[in-house]
Amino acid sequence: MKDFDKFVLGMALLRFFSGSMEILAGFMMLKFNEISKALIVNSLLALLGPTILLFTTTIGLIGMADKLSYGKLLIIFTGVGFILYAVRK
Repeated sequence: MKDFDKFVLGMALLRFFSGSMEILAGFMMLKFNEISKALIVNSLLALLGPTILLFTTTIGLIGMADKLSYGKLLIIFTGVGFILYAVRK
């Protein structure tokens, strides 16, 4: 088995988890077969998405911290902040 970078592995595992939750949510919506319950499931996913984005980005930045200047880190955090601000309800 290939020896993966621990930061890349952590990021990938979070994305696998996120994707699995999306698929599970789709099945739950079909199982409930009610628009109100489907909207509740969808709302829970709306909370999960930005959280996964934040954690994945954090892991990546920790892995690259020694290679990035403070200015570039500030730009990245500002960009993530804009994304989180834009998706808030």
